Amino acid sequence: MPVYEYHPDELARISVIREATGLPFSEVEKQLRAAQVREERAGAGPEEPRKPTELDIASCQRLEWARIVQVMTDQRMDMYFPDEDRRVARREAQRAQRKAMEAIWSEQSDGGLPVEVLRYRVYRITAQAAAAPTGEETVVRHVFAASSGEAVERAQSMFGRPGSIYQAGEYRITSVEQILPEPGEFF
Repeated sequence: MPVYEYHPDELARISVIREATGLPFSEVEKQLRAAQVREERAGAGPEEPRKPTELDIASCQRLEWARIVQVMTDQRMDMYFPDEDRRVARREAQRAQRKAMEAIWSEQSDGGLPVEVLRYRVYRITAQAAAAPTGEETVVRHVFAASSGEAVERAQSMFGRPGSIYQAGEYRITSVEQILPEPGEFF
């Protein structure tokens, strides 16, 4: 069983921390308001059946922006720097511990085979009903995958799975976009 270097919620939090680094308090508050709007929009959209969803990602990011505002207020920071935020270091230690525990469990359950550490990303897949005019009846799903090609394969299997409400041939994928981490970050 492979071990994931980052889970989607960890990617969402880390992307906020990277974006917040060096921002003044007023900008961090502005980003918090924008994150609240994104979360409201995601909550008003159609419900996605699997995780991660747009709402999961938006909620996680809003919570992280709110936490950073609180840290900056409590510590009277003019600008945000992760080195001054104790929770950032604690989370990284917890992630490393999680990864080590998953590796041990994986080695034991797979009979001592070497552990594969996967660096996955979150992709937003947009599909459209084949019979619908352009721009109508779109379906959005989020996929945790190593590459855009793998994300497309997973989405195609999701849309073509027997018993799925999205039968094969009824939907075609119109876009694939990497959303976590931001394209070009980490990898």
